[in-house]
Amino acid sequence: MVKSSQPAPAFVRLTAHPLRWRLLAELADSDYRVRELVTLVAEPQNLVSYHLRLLRDGGLVTATRSSFDGRDSYYHLDLDRCAQALADTGTALHPALRREPGAPRVLPADLRRTPRLSVLFVCTGNSARSPIAEALLWHHTNGQVEVTSAGSRPKPHLHPNAARVLREEFSLDITDQRPRHWDTLTGRRFDYVISLCDKAREACPDFSGQPRRVHWSIPDPATAADTERASYPAFQRAAADIDTRVRHLLSVVKPTRP
Repeated sequence: MVKSSQPAPAFVRLTAHPLRWRLLAELADSDYRVRELVTLVAEPQNLVSYHLRLLRDGGLVTATRSSFDGRDSYYHLDLDRCAQALADTGTALHPALRREPGAPRVLPADLRRTPRLSVLFVCTGNSARSPIAEALLWHHTNGQVEVTSAGSRPKPHLHPNAARVLREEFSLDITDQRPRHWDTLTGRRFDYVISLCDKAREACPDFSGQPRRVHWSIPDPATAADTERASYPAFQRAAADIDTRVRHLLSVVKPTRP
């Protein structure tokens, strides 16, 4: 067992601060920019930035440059890292509290209902990130969620590496899928609208039913390199990131319609 003279684990010391905990709670729902977090927690920007830096230094939060405005960054909570840190914290207190993170997530019972939960993923071209997210959510819910993807400026075809990474990494085939414009979904009701592209987030229209809006700031893998072959590792990274986020999403999504 832990000795009284031993300091608390770093995760406990880092997350025990009330403001840092509030920031983590907000980032557990969506990626945000600093000024948005300032509004959400109602604290001065210099104070929020200071505590975000501590969370980044602790490895719990990451930041990516916005593709919409390069002067901005989106902050993202690494939930897998939090799970591991929580497991390590329990073990530090007593070996009997050891927990192995990464246990399979079970589809919540309230998703298996009528009307089905409806989720829309959006990005600009609807040729890579959003169709990958669509396929992975459908896969992880065994088709029990009504999931769609669309874009603000859809490409003529899916990026070949989007189809390839789903086929090789997840045994999913989307080769017959075609990008679509989000204007074709006017009037459709969604429980969640999730943007994966910073530009699409800014331009995304309002949809019927006041869906929950969530943002995942994921760099476009198609711009990672000039050649199709060289860009494939970027698609693998993007797909892995999306898969992690989709699996975490399953624990919290619920229908907004009666």
